[in-house]
Amino acid sequence: MRGRLSGLRTYNLPAGRTAVTYPPGPKLTVDAVWISRGRLLLVRRGRPPFRGRWALPGGFVEAQETVEQAVVRELREETGLDGRIASLLGVYSGPDRDPRGPTASVVFLMRGRAGTPHGGDDAAEAAWLPVRAAQGLAFDHGCIVRDALRRRRSRRRAASPA
Repeated sequence: MRGRLSGLRTYNLPAGRTAVTYPPGPKLTVDAVWISRGRLLLVRRGRPPFRGRWALPGGFVEAQETVEQAVVRELREETGLDGRIASLLGVYSGPDRDPRGPTASVVFLMRGRAGTPHGGDDAAEAAWLPVRAAQGLAFDHGCIVRDALRRRRSRRRAASPA
């Protein structure tokens, strides 16, 4: 590759090894989409950005965990609920999706026993809201919810007899 990459970061390795330089990249995050009986599990953000707005449960992936472990952990920390991964919805990586800087979010559809959620960690509140009421969500979560609903509709159509 010709030219100069701006913002390169050099990481020092143990003695005798060559230092490696990487361009800055997006931070890795996860989000959980859990829809049960026409209701969507959301958290009200307790911190900026988007403080006070509803969002999907989720957050940053820690260094020693997989994205699958991270989404289950974030779901439990922010809502008090234990969910299981039903499937991968997609990866969302728009460069402006988070005002703190670039993020790439791996988004999972979740399932489990839909109990009463309780806001925790950086979530001021957690609740099951009617899917139709999920308007003005933080980040790009409105787009993610639309994609999840589209997926549900297409699976229902495929499963129904012709």
